[in-house]
Amino acid sequence: MPRRKLSDLRIVQVPREEEVLNNEGVSGVGSSEVPKTVEETQETQVEVGQRRKSRGRTMLTGLYNLPPGERVQVSRNDAGQPIGAEAGVQANVIGMTARNGSLLPISYESWREMPNGNKNQAVDHIKERFSLEVSDDYVKHALGKKWRDHKSFLKKKYFKNSLSLQEKMQNVPPGLLRYQWEDAVRFWSSTKGEERERVGIASRQKQKYTHTTGSKSFARIANEEELKSGSSVGRVQLFDITHTKKDGSAITPEAAEIMAKMKDKKIEFEATASTNGSANLDDIDNQVIADVLGPERYGRVRCQGSFVTPTKYFGAQSSQYMPSQSRSSQAEVNRLQQQLTQFKAEVEAREAERAAMEAERATREAEREASYKNLENKFQELMTMFKQNPPQNPPS
Repeated sequence: MPRRKLSDLRIVQVPREEEVLNNEGVSGVGSSEVPKTVEETQETQVEVGQRRKSRGRTMLTGLYNLPPGERVQVSRNDAGQPIGAEAGVQANVIGMTARNGSLLPISYESWREMPNGNKNQAVDHIKERFSLEVSDDYVKHALGKKWRDHKSFLKKKYFKNSLSLQEKMQNVPPGLLRYQWEDAVRFWSSTKGEERERVGIASRQKQKYTHTTGSKSFARIANEEELKSGSSVGRVQLFDITHTKKDGSAITPEAAEIMAKMKDKKIEFEATASTNGSANLDDIDNQVIADVLGPERYGRVRCQGSFVTPTKYFGAQSSQYMPSQSRSSQAEVNRLQQQLTQFKAEVEAREAERAAMEAERATREAEREASYKNLENKFQELMTMFKQNPPQNPPS
């Protein structure tokens, strides 16, 4: 596939003030030239005869040679996800930034432990070339995903189980700082790291099928289909699109079975909704997917891509599409919140009562102090009068 030309993208001119602000917020690490990163050949490789031809480095020199003040404009959909051809270029730059060990070291155990300063610096680095409609939270979310993928690739290629710990530490990937690699190797070799790998392998084995979209996001595919057809794309339709190969067949037998079940269920639910006069295509799709694939998981919604959570997508109805355990857990959370609110009210009432008692006691103390002062003053007056007018001795 030919590489995308910069002339095909939307370029905008940012105000001078914004240009200065962005430049002040970014350090010199990779900010004025193509980032120097460990170049994996993660991208698709194809067999050409007996030679294995790899795609090569992602350079994007045209992007990094943009005149000062010019940015690539990246639009978003209603869910806050980037769409359009510009989103693909943005995704490439996010991947390049995530692989930049100077900005985002791999020595941290998880993305959650990565300092916010590093994350913010990486976001600012991306904003040097893009005018984004998406939020910083989305960019950080995408960076975290690419950063984890990067670590996974390095581990798969350079962390050989057949080697000793010392040999693993010496097998530093080209271009990677030694201390970062050694820290990563120590964690992967620890009990905690091995347990995390075991959980990841078990989770991966449960996945019976994958999608056919490659590096293109679900949001971009849905947007392109909507522009082509002129109508919105539902979740069931998007599942079919993203799990069908170019020849029209399903990617796996399991996916074909799921698509057949979804088709039957959708016909059934549409007939019922039509009879009741309450047809809503989005609700029908949600019911079909929940019925065929089961409840949604925390933090994601099937066929909606990254950054879309059940709460954001379903709103107040999110609980009916979540697992029963999640619903019971939510009920328990609500019960505890009610108890906490009641407890706070009781504490505040006791505090108010105690404050009132303290005020009353202070008032009584003040009254007693005033009475004592009054008696003391009267006594002093009597003593003064006695000294001034001593009593006369009676005549003999």
